[in-house]
Amino acid sequence: MTPAAPLLVVDDIRHRFGGVQALDHVSFGVNRGEIKAVIGPNGAGKTTLFNVVSGLIRPQSGTVRFNGTAISGLPPYRIAGLGLSRTFQTPSLFLNMTTLENVMVGRHVRSRAGLLAAALRLPAQRREERAIHDVSLALLEEVGLAAAARRPVGALSFGQRRMVELARALATEPELLLLDEPASGLNTRETDDLATLIGRIRDRGITVLLVEHDMSLVMDIADSIVVLHFGVPIAEGTPAVIRNDRRVVSVYLGGDFADAASA
Repeated sequence: MTPAAPLLVVDDIRHRFGGVQALDHVSFGVNRGEIKAVIGPNGAGKTTLFNVVSGLIRPQSGTVRFNGTAISGLPPYRIAGLGLSRTFQTPSLFLNMTTLENVMVGRHVRSRAGLLAAALRLPAQRREERAIHDVSLALLEEVGLAAAARRPVGALSFGQRRMVELARALATEPELLLLDEPASGLNTRETDDLATLIGRIRDRGITVLLVEHDMSLVMDIADSIVVLHFGVPIAEGTPAVIRNDRRVVSVYLGGDFADAASA
């Protein structure tokens, strides 16, 4: 039987900011139904990679394919409409809106009612708005924030805002969810809850690609890991393989990288 094609293919991506090579010949695939992590020290190019995949940056060379479609250079809203959604290192929310309204924004790419239907408050538009409300409230329940639905999102803690952004990303009904440092700023209990939540998301059939510095979380939930170092992929494999890779140990613990890379 021919193996299924990866859901996401990152093929020979290169991108430079001035004199800094942020990504250099980065290639890997993300299989359907897996949790894949991208790790590396600060400045490794992880967020730049996410920005390329999600359409915020057009790579200077290389291609990103999602579900067999080349998405490099497409605007983010088009990519979201294809089924790829993301969160950010710092939650990007509408602070003057309620928690529920922030999640409802995520349903925009799945809504069908046009401007005229909304202006006239046609029955179909009202039904769709009720459905958007109900789905968004259910997602807040899933992330443990249903009680805060009517509160201004600006009144929530940093960790709670992360969960609101995650709920909003899920509201787009993604096939692939990109999580950029989802455990940053969370305490131990919140991180444990996050690990459980990510597992449930995968169990719903959503593939997950995450950037994360919390190695305990990564080793606990990831099926496979890509390691970047100054924009260059230096290792890829299961958590057990990565944990014992001499090049990865050198990058994280110091030492002579050149010697480790040639070993």
